[in-house]
Amino acid sequence: MPPHRLPAPPGLKGFLLCCTGLGVGVAWDALTGVYPSGWIGWLTLALALGLYAVQISLAFGDRPAQGRWVLGALAVLVTGMGLAYGSGWLYMFPLVAVACALVVPFGRALQVALLALAAVTASVVWFNGDGISPIMAFSWGSFSVGVVVGFIVHLHTVIAELEHTRRLLAEAAVAEERLRFSRDLHDLLGHTLSVIVVKAEAVRRLAVRDPGRAAGQAADIESVGRQALTEVREAVTGYREGTLATELQRARETLAAAGVAVVVRRAGEPPSAGAEALLCWVVREAVTNILRHSTAAEAVFAVEATAEGTVLTVRDDGVPKDSGRPPGSGLRGLSERLAGVGGRVTAGPLPEGGFEVRAVLRSAGS
Repeated sequence: MPPHRLPAPPGLKGFLLCCTGLGVGVAWDALTGVYPSGWIGWLTLALALGLYAVQISLAFGDRPAQGRWVLGALAVLVTGMGLAYGSGWLYMFPLVAVACALVVPFGRALQVALLALAAVTASVVWFNGDGISPIMAFSWGSFSVGVVVGFIVHLHTVIAELEHTRRLLAEAAVAEERLRFSRDLHDLLGHTLSVIVVKAEAVRRLAVRDPGRAAGQAADIESVGRQALTEVREAVTGYREGTLATELQRARETLAAAGVAVVVRRAGEPPSAGAEALLCWVVREAVTNILRHSTAAEAVFAVEATAEGTVLTVRDDGVPKDSGRPPGSGLRGLSERLAGVGGRVTAGPLPEGGFEVRAVLRSAGS
């Protein structure tokens, strides 16, 4: 049986004070001359109360297993003195029940231990020549006290575990929010910086032979930079929203600047606002992958409503620049984002050539 370690004591003073009240009977016997010598009563009472105090400190400390040995010694002492002198020592059996409830795990083990203690109590009371009423009173009193204390300790333990779980859940929520935020920034900045790089290359190529177009591309870089600042601020506050149509238009303009022709196809009912926001992330990641890792001349963006939900497919006809490269963190983050709402993302080369990113968002009724 594993050690029964308790959390921070629920009213430790109360457990210590109960021994004072239950020891009054033994103290009275010592004062009225029940024992052959007065010191016997005082010494054994001090020993019993000391064992009880040590057992409590062990139960709430870091050595709960050793408390069982102390409990055994306390039970033997109370039983022996009860058999020898009876009287006030009979009131010490509830003290043993309290100590038992602090050491034995709540449940069947505690029930068996308390039933055994009740049987011992009844036997000691019967041995002292008392009738059925005292037998029932002392045995039932010991059992019920142990059950009540055991339930209180068990309830306190459950509350402590729930509080610990609440703290863990709060820490997990913070970690999840940090992951979401880092994923958003990665997708935002990765896409934006890729666009800036493409347009900067266009400016470099056009600077000599067509300054006018070069100036236009430079203006686009400024616009993209300002838009990125706005998006980062909105991501920080958690209110970033966008439409799929706007994102597809941005994708068309961005890829056109890189020499990639874009075809957009839409069919079926338009997705919900929440689905559009997620599909915008898919479009950004697909555009980023084409700009960074592909030699495509054409890309097709297809959005359609099917039986399995809203499907966004992005296909290009290029050959990946680094086909042996494992999937990047962008696709992994995208998969985690969609998996959180029951969607999925697949990405890989096509048998006939090219590359495909396919995202599926299940509709509310599917």
